[in-house]
Amino acid sequence: MKKDISLAQGRGYLAIPGPSVMPEAVLRAMHRAAPNIYTGEMVDMVPALIEDLRRVARTRHDVAIYIANGHGAWEAALSNVIAPGETVLAPASGLFAHGWAEMARGIGAEVELIDFGKAAPWDMERIAQALRADTAHRIKAVLAVHVDTSSSVRNDIPALRTVLDELDHPALLMADCIASLGCDRFEMDDWGVDVMVSASQKGLMVPPGAGFVFFNDKAQAKRNAMPRVSKYWDWVPRANPEIFYQYFGGTAPTHHLYGLRTALGMIHEEGIENVWARHERLAQAIWAACEVWAQGGALELNVSDRNARSHAVTALRLSDGKAAALREWTEANLGLTLGIGLGMAAPDGSGRDDHFRLGHMGHLNGHMVMGMLGGIEAGLSALGVPRGSGALEAAAAVIAGND
Repeated sequence: MKKDISLAQGRGYLAIPGPSVMPEAVLRAMHRAAPNIYTGEMVDMVPALIEDLRRVARTRHDVAIYIANGHGAWEAALSNVIAPGETVLAPASGLFAHGWAEMARGIGAEVELIDFGKAAPWDMERIAQALRADTAHRIKAVLAVHVDTSSSVRNDIPALRTVLDELDHPALLMADCIASLGCDRFEMDDWGVDVMVSASQKGLMVPPGAGFVFFNDKAQAKRNAMPRVSKYWDWVPRANPEIFYQYFGGTAPTHHLYGLRTALGMIHEEGIENVWARHERLAQAIWAACEVWAQGGALELNVSDRNARSHAVTALRLSDGKAAALREWTEANLGLTLGIGLGMAAPDGSGRDDHFRLGHMGHLNGHMVMGMLGGIEAGLSALGVPRGSGALEAAAAVIAGND
């Protein structure tokens, strides 16, 4: 390509694992004047919106809304059920499990962390050993990241519930579904999850700024036994408000709510089972292309086992610092933004240019995936990266249902 020619004009494509692509309908819903927050359509809209959030989480239990990102949802959940000095268990398959554990330490909790590395899901026997050794039941909760956005590992929440039940351990099962809600199958009630946290900016297709904490009766009983809970983080008035402003601990995030109302309508119109199936098919198309490229020896999928890969994000390695070069090339020349690697490099920073991620969550269809893969193919070609041939054909076969 000549240096004075760029093909990056036109609508850019943000193919990062959150914020995800926002539908035009969501943007239109948010593009409006501020509403009355004391009476009228905003006040009338929220109860049905709460019910539709429950439908996405597959729960009949409560949800509290916070003006916060996923980190805020972490702290909100912990603040309601973990007192200073109490212990939590954190099985880690990537950066974000460590982050949630650090949040727990920040509120005064003791943390037992089991690190499974950056490319493998949990080993249930190791988790069972830790819980079995806890004969005094000091561990009050297990902080379980369903999909770690850094590593793209998808962990087995139902299997963890089985371990807790078989050991008759009373710890709360707390699930981080920030990357997975509305992308990967998640069944809060059927899987026996006590607390689940999520946020608006990924599968829910709304800008960052709204966090959600879902909780069942067991979690509420623990909340009732807490010596104190921060007035702002307390989920009781948010889940069962006497006055409208209590839903949000103050002024409502009005335009996020309008966007969320539209996004939830889109999810339910498609059907959550179909949403999950769409994400699975599109993820498989991406994997098919990446597995072909990997035959050249330079590119590697972070998670080797397909059964342990997220349907919302794919973490990759590209040797010799070419990941950073690829991201720079696709953005500058095509208007295609790929995700940076997070938490995958050595502490000294060496190797940080070898990792990148593909976000494929929320408002996503077949031609968007094929366009992203075509852009990556062009970038690999421009950079002279060795790769297997036929990657786009492999992805197209999956999209067409001919794989």
